[in-house]
Amino acid sequence: MSGIFQRNFDDPEEVRPFEEGKGELRLVNLDGGPVGRAVFEPGWHWSEHVKPIVKTDSCQSAHTAYVVSGRMKIVMDDGREVEIGPGDFTVIPPGHDAWTVGEEPCVVVDWQGFADYAKR
Repeated sequence: MSGIFQRNFDDPEEVRPFEEGKGELRLVNLDGGPVGRAVFEPGWHWSEHVKPIVKTDSCQSAHTAYVVSGRMKIVMDDGREVEIGPGDFTVIPPGHDAWTVGEEPCVVVDWQGFADYAKR
């Protein structure tokens, strides 16, 4: 092992806010690529709060993620759907919509799909 590397989401390299103050993405850069922590506030919906930023019909990011807290519903373009929550690890291919479920923010850490997510 050549050394120890430390980063903190409280001091990220980049912060990307979602539309209407419905959350944000914080990115830290590692040698293997960026890792992001997103907070999706209650009422957040990809098609309302990220689609206007990226201008695609559905989310085209692939995600490899862990849910820290809260709940989220994901619906694929082909109609498949799943609800994820605390402790869930998930792999989500491109082509989906998503929204928070309930009154608690959904906090997600993603190792794959946040490099270009909600990028203006």
